[in-house]
Amino acid sequence: MAAVPSTMLPLGTPAPAFRLPDPSGRVWSLDDFAGSRALLVMFLCNHCPFVKHVRAELARLGRDYAERGVGIVAISANDIEKYPDDSPAKMAEEARAAGYTFPYVFDETQEVAKAYRAACTPDFYVFDGARRLVYRGQLDDSRPPKGGATPVPVTGADLRAALAAVLAGKPVAAKQMPSIGCNIKWKPGNEPDYFR
Repeated sequence: MAAVPSTMLPLGTPAPAFRLPDPSGRVWSLDDFAGSRALLVMFLCNHCPFVKHVRAELARLGRDYAERGVGIVAISANDIEKYPDDSPAKMAEEARAAGYTFPYVFDETQEVAKAYRAACTPDFYVFDGARRLVYRGQLDDSRPPKGGATPVPVTGADLRAALAAVLAGKPVAAKQMPSIGCNIKWKPGNEPDYFR
């Protein structure tokens, strides 16, 4: 279980556009979230132990913030030829099993992941109402437990604090810790420049 950190996309970056299908074939774009007070973009996948560790909290976030004006979208960009457990059909199963109420879309070309400089699953990005990046980093301090260690509870504290600040019209804390997770499974020859 190799851990890879976020690239920490520069704060203030405009939200990169996307047009990606969910497993049903519906295409979602940045414009679908135009009326939201904040936008949370998450890079996830089905099989990663880091995502499995926090999936219940991700579902809670979806329920807690959707009615508060936060747009939420999850993106899977893994190479499904090598990782068939991350296929769109399996994504639909995972969304149902986990209780995700937000769109879970597939970035087959991996171009959207590159535009966000995504590195790992999970990777989190919060944009304000003007679609400028105000937070990128970890959900909280929790990680999958190793070797009998007492696990740190999954609270979503860092991400929730960022969302609360945006909704209150306050600045998001400047100290932001990178997310840690499994590397995005890039297609052969498609690894982005930011890893070279």
